[in-house]
Amino acid sequence: MKIALSVSEKEKAKGKESPYFKAMLAAGAGADEIVLVSAADASRSRAAAFDGVLLAGGDDVDPAFYGEEKRHESVHVDRPRDEFELNLLEQALNRRLPIFGICRGTQVINVKFGGTLYQDLKSDTTPEVEHKQNGSRGDTSHRVTLTDPDSRLASVFTGSCRVNSLHHQAIKRLGRGLRVTAHSEDGLVEAVEAAEAYPFLVAVQWHPEELVHEHEEQRALLERFVNKCRELADAPAARS
Repeated sequence: MKIALSVSEKEKAKGKESPYFKAMLAAGAGADEIVLVSAADASRSRAAAFDGVLLAGGDDVDPAFYGEEKRHESVHVDRPRDEFELNLLEQALNRRLPIFGICRGTQVINVKFGGTLYQDLKSDTTPEVEHKQNGSRGDTSHRVTLTDPDSRLASVFTGSCRVNSLHHQAIKRLGRGLRVTAHSEDGLVEAVEAAEAYPFLVAVQWHPEELVHEHEEQRALLERFVNKCRELADAPAARS
């Protein structure tokens, strides 16, 4: 089994010290099963080499990809990473690989499905909760509520749970082919999944990789992803 963790160049440089890498270990993946990839690997990273793709957090998606111009100084884009991940995501979807999105990864997925984003929550909306918390990334700052009892998210918690919050953007118009599975207390989209039959496509706005060691439901969420990747690796004929 090989799982691609698409991260920023800075995060990739952390190697095995990356919180994403450590979280995948906690979720049951082996160290030799996790591959950190970045835009610099575009020429040699293809979805066909992997059994699953995780799109991690980082800078903002270029608004040009959802038909807008940059409106706020707070928007910091990484165009090479956008291009790399949108291409990797398309390949993964075509091969029906398990896909997991975290924070920026959720936004990349939504844009890929034709959705749009709030470029800056405090400028574009009036959020009732703080979505870019201060202090430790491992602290929880607000609650998310499950809105789809038939979702994959419902297999790891019921009702609501507390999460961390490290973003200034969020889903505005939902991409076609996605469904919302959780909201924050102020109504923002916090989790999405594939709307139609798909092996595994789950994306969350919070950062479960920072919570896996003290919050069982966050570890279970990543475990579901790792298990789906392993199922695919054990049945390669299913991808042919």
